[in-house]
Amino acid sequence: METAEYLQILDREGRSLAEAAATAGLDAEVPTCPEWRVRDLLRHTGTIHRWAADVVADARPGPRPIPDPPALDGTELTSWFREGHRILVDTLAAAPPDVPCWTFHPAPVPSPLAFWTRRQAHETTVHRYDAEAARGGPVSPVATDFAVDGIDELLRGFHARPRSRVRSEDPQVLQVRAADRNAAWTVRLSAAPPVTELGALPGATAELSGPADELYLALWNRMPVPKVTGDPELADLWRTTSGI
Repeated sequence: METAEYLQILDREGRSLAEAAATAGLDAEVPTCPEWRVRDLLRHTGTIHRWAADVVADARPGPRPIPDPPALDGTELTSWFREGHRILVDTLAAAPPDVPCWTFHPAPVPSPLAFWTRRQAHETTVHRYDAEAARGGPVSPVATDFAVDGIDELLRGFHARPRSRVRSEDPQVLQVRAADRNAAWTVRLSAAPPVTELGALPGATAELSGPADELYLALWNRMPVPKVTGDPELADLWRTTSGI
């Protein structure tokens, strides 16, 4: 996917998140994020938006700590969220294509700007789903190609980092397959961080599969895995250790 596509998705998903939150109300529980209410969702996502915008705007070469969420509430909080989302979109749109800023996981992308636009598009999409779950009723679809991209970012990005907790003392192989696309990943589990390769390779202990949009949300622990083949304990291992 192109950076411009990620930016369009980020713009749309942030606005949809704000609309769903406004309909749900700040006191509404977020069923996909236990112990959170909608105000917590807005505080978290809004903080991440501003943090990411600052990293890109300042062309920061190294890590910047994520600040604590603000203690805002009511209309002040919703306005703050909308403003921060707009700042992020505008910052990414105006940034030079070769902006030399820090990134934090190794998923393959052509540039730091592509990294941040992609990461924030997926961050915001998952939390838009959370807001719509809190609101109730139909949820907006996740496009198939974008869902496949997000699965790849999660497996070859977040869970390629040393901090991934998806580990197994006995080496095992987990296959992930998007049934509606020719897309599969082989995740090798051990006592070290997972190692993910593109494609379906022999020797899988279990396979997690389903339509790309459902599998995307399931791997982010927003819904059950559509289909588990093989050892069900591997699916449980993912559910209990893959939180980010």
